[in-house]
Amino acid sequence: MNTFLQYNPTKLYFGKDEVKQLSTILDRGKNILLVYGGGSIKRNGVYDHVLAELEKVDASVYELSGVEPNPRLTTVRKGVKICKTEGIDFILAVGGGSVIDCTKAISVGAKYEGDAWDLITGKAPIKEALPFGTVLTLAATGSEMNSVSVITNWETKDKLGWGSPFVFPVFSILDPAYTFSVPRDQTIYGIVDSMSHALEHYFHRTENTPMIDGFIESLLRTAIATGPQLLEDLQSFKHRETMMYISTTAFNGTLSNGTDGGDWATHRIEHAISAVYDIPHGGGLAVLFPNWLEHVAEEDPSRVKRLAVNVFGISPEGKNDITVAREGAKALRDFWNSLGAPSTLRDYDIDDSEFDAIVEKTFIKPGVGTYKEMDYDAVRDILKRSL
Repeated sequence: MNTFLQYNPTKLYFGKDEVKQLSTILDRGKNILLVYGGGSIKRNGVYDHVLAELEKVDASVYELSGVEPNPRLTTVRKGVKICKTEGIDFILAVGGGSVIDCTKAISVGAKYEGDAWDLITGKAPIKEALPFGTVLTLAATGSEMNSVSVITNWETKDKLGWGSPFVFPVFSILDPAYTFSVPRDQTIYGIVDSMSHALEHYFHRTENTPMIDGFIESLLRTAIATGPQLLEDLQSFKHRETMMYISTTAFNGTLSNGTDGGDWATHRIEHAISAVYDIPHGGGLAVLFPNWLEHVAEEDPSRVKRLAVNVFGISPEGKNDITVAREGAKALRDFWNSLGAPSTLRDYDIDDSEFDAIVEKTFIKPGVGTYKEMDYDAVRDILKRSL
């Protein structure tokens, strides 16, 4: 294991009706910006629950609605303007990872004199942020308990991941019942995204990490067991609860303790694809990840083989390592396809016409891949495999 410092200041309130904690957490009489997406929180009652708690603390509530599934810089700028104009004290994100990611960018932009894109691209350092909390309505990204965000600049066709210790949520409220209204396709994408985060942590090269490796394998096996049951009953509190905790744990720092942090090349490639085509993030990962596994297994099948054996139960008897690794990649693809996730880029009407642009955007920031360092040819190979 490597030496490590574990730090996560987010207070997690997990369970049924925990939204009632809002009125005990928040200070009275504050100006609060409520950030949310397309309006589903008004249809499923979450909006009313939140406002009832804010009324108890005499909050002055301002709203920013319409956050996109791939949150855009233009929406961030709208939120920053509200914060500065109205003297916002606190931001409350009510939604999934996109809403929370947008809120993180607003929180730093509100404390910066220039454009928020400067902070996202690293042109200017992040020195402070407005405090914010979250009420989660979609289990997928883990953004509710980490310091990472992804923002799309649609004008330049760039989708960038960024992070700062200033953008940990102060608190996050997770009520599995608030995910009952998530439709089937978004539930599938959430399962894929959560598993992808765990898989990316898994592909590290640090020695003597039996506890973390076993933790990740257990999380993946639990997701494989729970996912199909959840899709058979989208109103199951038990299965929503399990997937919600999986999603949060998969990307709150726990799975990187003592390791080099894992390999996030697949996320980088998917960000580049969805910057050009604006496809669902989980769908893009479902297409790419099995092909990334096949690609890296051709050079070093050891870790992919371990995944195949310990997570998917594939027998290694009488087979060489690369054969077992390929069976593991296929098992992951088959499982996600069985849920209803896409298997090729052509499922989104994507051909190879924009591959040059996608490869370039993958490398908009240097350093793609750690378990297997990617170059342009490697990324292009994974894209070709994904057609």
